Amino acid sequence: MMRSISLFHPIIAAFCFLWWSTATPVHAKTSASEERIREAFAESYRLESLQDYAAAVKALEALGRELVHPVYEANLRLGWLCYKAGDHDKSLTYYQRATTLQPLATEPIWGLLLPVTAKEDWIHAETLYKAILKQDHRNATAHYQLGLIYYYRQNYPEALKYLEVSLRLSPFDYYSMLMTGWTRYFLGQKAEAKVLFERVLRFTPQDASALEGLQLLAP
Repeated sequence: MMRSISLFHPIIAAFCFLWWSTATPVHAKTSASEERIREAFAESYRLESLQDYAAAVKALEALGRELVHPVYEANLRLGWLCYKAGDHDKSLTYYQRATTLQPLATEPIWGLLLPVTAKEDWIHAETLYKAILKQDHRNATAHYQLGLIYYYRQNYPEALKYLEVSLRLSPFDYYSMLMTGWTRYFLGQKAEAKVLFERVLRFTPQDASALEGLQLLAP
C-alpha cells in the first residue's frame, strides 16, 4: 500500500501542476480579450463621433473573426457602422449574424431594415416587418410601415388592415391619421377619410396634404 501511494504522488502533483498552468491563463486570456473588445468599442465610438465610419469599422474588425463573430454586440455595432459607411451588403451580413446570435431579439431586425430600405428592397422589408410583428404584435411602427408598403403598391385593402392598427395604437399620430385618411379615400370611404383629414388639421392646422384631401372631398 505504501509503495502504491508513493508511486501516485508524482502523478497527482503533475496533474495539479497541469491544471493550474492551463486554468490560470484561460482567465487571463478572457480578461485580456474583454479588455481588447472594450478598447475597440471605445475607439469605434470616438471615430464615429468624427464621422469616420470606415475607420470605426476597422477598429472593431481588427479584433479578428474569433472575437467578432461570436459577440452579439460587436455584430450589431458593425452592422450600424457599415450602414453609416455606405457598405450596405456588409451591414446586412453583420445584422444577419446578430439575428442568429439572438433569435428572439427585434433590434437586429430593425437594424437590418436600414440597409434593406436603403437598397429599396421592399419585398425583403415586408418580410422583416412581419418578423417584428411576430415578436411584438403591438408595434405601431411596424404596422404603419407595412401599411405604407401596401399603400404604394396600391393594395389599399391590405394597407388599411395595418394602418388601422397603427392608428388604434397611436390615435393622434400624424402619419397614421394622414395615411389612413388617404387609404380610405382611395377605397371610396369618403366620410371616414374626411374625419381623418380634419383630425390631421388639429395636429397641423395648415397641413397641405390634409387640405388637399378635404378639397377633393368637397361637394
